[in-house]
Amino acid sequence: MNQKELKELIEFLIEKDIAEFELERGDVKVKIKRAAEPPPMAAPDTRYLVVPPVPLPVPATSSATGRVDLPAGAPAPEPPEPESGLHIVRSPIVGTFYESPSPGSPPFVKVGDPLEVGQVLCIVEAMKLMNEIECDVAGELVKKLIANGQPIEYGQELFVVRPQ
Repeated sequence: MNQKELKELIEFLIEKDIAEFELERGDVKVKIKRAAEPPPMAAPDTRYLVVPPVPLPVPATSSATGRVDLPAGAPAPEPPEPESGLHIVRSPIVGTFYESPSPGSPPFVKVGDPLEVGQVLCIVEAMKLMNEIECDVAGELVKKLIANGQPIEYGQELFVVRPQ
């Protein structure tokens, strides 16, 4: 095989997009391997942008009165809800919070419902086991603090109850 035949063979392999070729003729062996073209660089995903955090202005505190001076036009912060006399029901385990016994069925309790000791408030799924969480005081349900299907931690606040 001469140089002209070898050149034609290489051009043919490129034209037909053949990556590897081996030829054996008598005592002549020819093995051709073409390096694969590197894949084109992917364009950066423009859906996600890194935005540096912007520091929020800190309200000035008057040391004489202990009062916080807000900038003009800023909405006044909501006063915290009075927590005196309310009972918090906390999660005894880590898992996933469910407000009803099955999808599509009504929740165990709604805000405003009267509660009794031992009444089921929700289910917490942990390791494929459904654990019923019961109320430990009688009273009225004031607030539900967790959304359905949300993962919860040990000791996390679930419900606020106004005891009787």
